[in-house]
Amino acid sequence: MLTLRQLRYFDALARQKHFRHAAEHCSVTQPALSTQIQDLERELGVELVERRYKNVQLTAAGEEVARRASRILAEVRDLGEYVKTRMGRLTGALRLGVIPTVAPYLLPPLLPHLRQAYPGLDLHIRETQTHTLIDELIEGALDVLLLALPVEHADVECVPLFEDRFLLAMPADYDAGSQVEATPQLIANDRLLLLEEGHCLRDQALSFCQLRPVEGLNTFGTSTLSTIVQMVSNGYGLTLLPEMSIDVETRASNVKLMRFKEPQPTRTIGLAWRSTSPLKDDFQALGRLICKAHGTT
Repeated sequence: MLTLRQLRYFDALARQKHFRHAAEHCSVTQPALSTQIQDLERELGVELVERRYKNVQLTAAGEEVARRASRILAEVRDLGEYVKTRMGRLTGALRLGVIPTVAPYLLPPLLPHLRQAYPGLDLHIRETQTHTLIDELIEGALDVLLLALPVEHADVECVPLFEDRFLLAMPADYDAGSQVEATPQLIANDRLLLLEEGHCLRDQALSFCQLRPVEGLNTFGTSTLSTIVQMVSNGYGLTLLPEMSIDVETRASNVKLMRFKEPQPTRTIGLAWRSTSPLKDDFQALGRLICKAHGTT
């Protein structure tokens, strides 16, 4: 008899293309996962994967079964979410994904509001880069994301919440001449320090400064704004900081800030969820609370 467990394990294998990685993703042993896949193949009467030394390749039938399994599992997740809507708004477990350039600055004011407004909410936070969050949202490992928009995915619905402006951060003794407002040209004449590959904030800064990814950049594998700010403070270059991070990142740093000339560079912070989710009203209520915590309502 075909089971949801078999579909979940096969869905993980189809995404990971590796038995051990799929088993780790499902928090089971590799033999247990392999047995379930074999049972699924026997139940369907078709070979789903080509087993190789280091990875697996889906057969043509496996590709089709993977597509159908993904849809079935999404429907099952949405069924569970529908039941949650009958229990009342923002009640029970909620798995919230947040990007690293938002989490340290927006969660501290948000969490007390959530606790007070929704005492029955069991919140789980996942902080990582955008592409991982989107993958986990589609897989059903997360319910809703708090991140920088846009999100380009046909199965994801988004709502913008507020604009977060960028400021130019420089050493306190930096000579900007007679300028009182920053420009992209000012940055082009100096070393621009950015986060490592994969952070959307890096791409947004590059786009605004009209720089190629390999020109004038030095990331040192840096994954936090705190490290970048300390480098700026000690004269290693300049950086762009989101306005929401200013109070946290500059309070103990020897840096000065300049606003950019109009139109100022900004990023749009918003929420994203699966378009099939029945919790849209809950997520919109969450969005209103986020805006309140941020002081934009």
